[in-house]
Parts: sequence; structure tokens; C-alpha cells
Amino acid sequence: MGEHDRLAERFEVHRTHLRAVAYRMLGSGSDADDAVQESWLRLSRTDVSEIENLGGWLTTVVSRICLNMLQSRRSRREEPLDAYGAEAPPSMSATAGTDPENAALLADSVGSALLVVLDTLAPAERVAFVLHDMFAVPFDEIAPILERAPAATRQLASRARRRVRETGQGSDGATDLARRREVVAAFLTAARNGDFTALLAVLDPEVVLRADAAAVRAGAAGEVRGATSVADAFSGQARAARPVLVDGAAGAVWAPGGRPRVVITFAITDGRIVAIDLVAEPEHLGRLDLEFPDN
Repeated sequence: MGEHDRLAERFEVHRTHLRAVAYRMLGSGSDADDAVQESWLRLSRTDVSEIENLGGWLTTVVSRICLNMLQSRRSRREEPLDAYGAEAPPSMSATAGTDPENAALLADSVGSALLVVLDTLAPAERVAFVLHDMFAVPFDEIAPILERAPAATRQLASRARRRVRETGQGSDGATDLARRREVVAAFLTAARNGDFTALLAVLDPEVVLRADAAAVRAGAAGEVRGATSVADAFSGQARAARPVLVDGAAGAVWAPGGRPRVVITFAITDGRIVAIDLVAEPEHLGRLDLEFPDN
């Protein structure tokens, strides 16, 4: 197998995730396919030896492509041909026979009502909202995509979140958030109880656990990959962590004496955790909007 074929195999591992990101941003199955294909073309022209995190790199690339497409669409006042149709866009239905998992993921996670609301957002707002609130990408990673400071990026997502709520996007967003909170709650319960099997049930096989510099100094590993290794890292742990909304997304926090010391953010796709980030840097913690549940 040649280098090109090996690279293509690595790309295919991320295709479903990339298309989910692009579809949420663009609201069009055909446009999402174009964005993903363009990300592959850019990858094929790149020296991959310089890429440390291929999934993160591809997410950044496809997000920039989507941002450009949104900006171009708005300047020409275009609307995608397949937007706001049935739950599954025509292009998704056409490919369902070859990729039913991908089609089911997109149809289940994004309803047409939410897409209509997202289309009212400015391109930068939509990118910030989708990446952070739907995929739990930290603002520090979104900011370079939008060429803004993390604080400004956070404000963009906050404005977008407010508009989504005010527009009354119905059960789409509320149901999605409720599902994500259930996944986080199941994860925390399994971790506290040392239930290794239950941990594996909520973790994606390729899950990645990352810790910032402050968390590493406190004893956490900088990066752990794979469901078995991540489950082992959390089994019997997180006893004092409690559920919290982190900038509107489902997360957890360790806050002894009411002071947040470590925030745990989760990226969840298709009901499983695909990434976990431990945030302990005081400066970063101070920029997070934490909302504790009533119960």
C-alpha cells in the first residue's frame, strides 16, 4: 500500500465527523460533501509529518472552508438548494446505502427547524456556535479559525446561543443538550463507581483525553488515547466532580469550596464521548461561563 492510500485510509476514519461538522455549519448535504472533499484535497497536498493531531487539523481545515462558503453565500445572498427540506437532505439519502451510519447521525442530530435558526446567524457566529456548543471545541482552538481573540470568539458563540434560544428553536437544541447531559452523567457515575464496563459503553473507541499545562502539573497525563486507556484513567476517579454547563455545553467541574479548580469539557458524537479536555489554567477557567444545575 502506497503513502497516498495510507493517507486516504486515515482520512476516512474522520470523514463522518467532518461531514457532521460541515452539515451543521452549512445546512446542506451537497455543500457539506464539497467541504469535506476540499479538506481531503488540502490534506493530500500537505506534509502530514508536521501534523500532530490529524483529527484536530482536519476539523480546523473543514471549518475554515465552511466559513469561506458561508461568507460567499451571504455576499451573494444564496441559499443552498437542499436546505430545510426533509430531515435527511437529498444527498444524504442518496448515499445512505453506502454509509447508513453517517446518514443516521446527521438526520438524528440536526432538524430542519434548527437549521433555519442557524441560518440567521452571521458566518462567524455560526462557526463559533457549532464548533463550541455542538462539538465542544475550546474557544482557544476556534479563535485562530475566525482570526479573533478567544474572548471575542466566546462572545460570538454567546450571541449565537442567545439568538437560538430567543428564536425558540424548539426541541432540537433542548433535546440534544439533554442527551449530552445524560451521557456526561453516565460517565461521571461510572467513573465514581469504578465501573469499567459502563465507562467503555459511553466512550468512543478512539476517544482522546487531553489536559492543559496546569492539569499536567497537578498530575494528569498530557494526552491519553483509546477507550480502554481513558476508562482506566478515570475509573474510580472524579468523585468530587459535578455536572455543569460550560458555556452552554454539557460538562463537569471540580470546585472545592465553590471555587472551580478543574473544568472537564466533552465532545460527544452519536451518543459517545469522542474527546475530553481537562482545563485547569486559571486564566482559561476565568473565561468560562459555568452554569450549575438546580438539582
